[in-house]
Amino acid sequence: MTSLNHFQKNTTDSRSYFSLSESQISILIAQGCKSKTWGSVWITKDTDLTKIQNVTFSSDVKIAAISGENNAFGGVIRDNGIYNVHLHNCNIGDNPFINNIKNYIANYIIGDNVIIDNTGRIAVNGVSTFGNGTIVEAINEGGGREIPIYDNLSAQIAYILALYRHRSDLVSNLKQMIHTYTETIKSDIGTISNNVMILNCNSIKNTNIGPNARLEGVGSLKNGSINSFPDAPVYVGSEVVAENFIFSSNASIDNASIITNCFIGQGCALDKHYSAEHSLFFANCQGFNGEASSIFAGPYTVTHHKSTLLIAGMFSFMNAGSGSNQSNHMYKLGPIHQGILERGAKTTSNSYILWPSKIGAFTLVSGRHYNNVDSSKLPFSYLIESNDESILIPGINLRSVGTVRDAKKWAKRDKRHENHKTDIINFNLLSPFTIHKVNGALKILKDLELLSGSNVKEYNYFGMKIKASSLKKGINIYNIVINKFLGNSIISKMEGKTIHSKAELIAVFHANSDIGKGKWLDVSGMICPVETIDEFLGKIENKTIDCLEKAQKELNIIHANYYKYEWNWASSLIEKHFKIELDKITPEDIISIVEQWKKSVVELDNLLYEDAKKEFSLSTQVGFGVDGDLKERAKDFASVRGDFNSNPTVMEILNHIARKTKLGDSVIRKLKNIKA
Repeated sequence: MTSLNHFQKNTTDSRSYFSLSESQISILIAQGCKSKTWGSVWITKDTDLTKIQNVTFSSDVKIAAISGENNAFGGVIRDNGIYNVHLHNCNIGDNPFINNIKNYIANYIIGDNVIIDNTGRIAVNGVSTFGNGTIVEAINEGGGREIPIYDNLSAQIAYILALYRHRSDLVSNLKQMIHTYTETIKSDIGTISNNVMILNCNSIKNTNIGPNARLEGVGSLKNGSINSFPDAPVYVGSEVVAENFIFSSNASIDNASIITNCFIGQGCALDKHYSAEHSLFFANCQGFNGEASSIFAGPYTVTHHKSTLLIAGMFSFMNAGSGSNQSNHMYKLGPIHQGILERGAKTTSNSYILWPSKIGAFTLVSGRHYNNVDSSKLPFSYLIESNDESILIPGINLRSVGTVRDAKKWAKRDKRHENHKTDIINFNLLSPFTIHKVNGALKILKDLELLSGSNVKEYNYFGMKIKASSLKKGINIYNIVINKFLGNSIISKMEGKTIHSKAELIAVFHANSDIGKGKWLDVSGMICPVETIDEFLGKIENKTIDCLEKAQKELNIIHANYYKYEWNWASSLIEKHFKIELDKITPEDIISIVEQWKKSVVELDNLLYEDAKKEFSLSTQVGFGVDGDLKERAKDFASVRGDFNSNPTVMEILNHIARKTKLGDSVIRKLKNIKA
């Protein structure tokens, strides 16, 4: 046997074993057991031999205590024991129930209170890394962005491995760290940890199974790790077929899903015949019915529809409509094209995007786009299709109640256990990442208007057309949201502070450092200044960071400093946007900013309110009150959908206006009391 891997070190056996006596061998033989080498069968003083029946032993087999019962589906109570199985080179913990194994269990350490019932074959053949080190060709089917997966892979490390290929020392050193970790996993012995249930499964080969995992009706598992925990169990269900995989804590894979060369992150759910190959799914992704090929599914990538294909792309906080698909193959040099939908982007039913394209953050894609487009510098937009042309409506998604609803629901739908959160996720809708883009978009739109003139009907921008009316509305709403974000930042800095003088006011708004005053990145869920990532990457290149644990710890430190860096960035924009100097700021300056903030908050909330009202219009009541008149239709609609004014989202919008108005007035009163 090779050295114990990390699973096995957690199940190191300190029990005292002894070999069978002649009388004990006779008891077992009388119970239908057999072995060519009885001297290789070991038991403890608490091993109840009467609970070992029709068992074939080969190579070394250790059996610990057997006692107690287990409860099966339907309330059936069964005595623990080992029945009707061939055991080869196994170490079995306390109180097992192993029954009706059609072939054999070979080369496994099996923990305490494990149930294995009516299963085909469970075996390790040769030395295995149990899915670790598997190469996943994500983002580009043609290769070049390969990622070796490992047990604790985070979205951030994967992002760097995939997208920083031009920094060869960085990629080489990261791969060496992964290789070093993978070497610690190597073993010719697999592990089935404590409290695992394996019921009615077919074939399990070279697969490590963590504590409290439940496998039920599985078709085939080969070369993988199921990283389950007592407080964050994994479920693998009916007819699932998986090869070269890692399943992370709180994940669920069920109903004939087919997984090949994939990493399935924490809290993910793949179900209803989903098919995925060479893909990465990070925290809380969902894949039902459809298909994924070579995708990097960052946190909260969701696809639920049978006709949806996600291929050769990077996504996060994304919802794919039914029939959504992309093309990465021009039938020339192969499937070499790729695309990116930045965080919060959505696709509507039957949408199509020709790769390569890049879609901006929180942009809704509708229709079929046959040209390569890049809307990444114009976030919160609609990208629609009209007469085979791509039409961009800048900023309009900021007035959509759905955008706000999405941003609030993500944190509430985090299925990960608090003790098992590898991926770093920043849920903020408005952040230096998005507002930096908004500020840049404002300049782009103004420059387009200036260069092309204000009398034109539409503007051309990177394969898309922007109508003049849309451009003007975009400028307005981008201004509104900048005022809102900067006002939020000002008020947050003042919160909980007692300010008596102008000098104290200036001190409150002093920047922590220059870190964060420039470009910001969304590193697959983690929002951070570009210089912090550059410094991090440099530490990997010069080997100051020389292992995966240190790398993840450093990323967590960057994330922990988010709000400090955010203020550095906001303070810089405040000076530029409002044309003031914070080291000379006056209460009157801040009052002016807060007044603009109040106006922006109310204006934006009113837009959301009007958008929500559309969901209760007469046109949405079609199909209600099917056998009655208009009055009955309205009653039926209200009984199903509720009343507009009592809708929780609508009530929250109105309450938000009241709360923020009150807060703004309170801040202004506080500022008026500051002495010169």
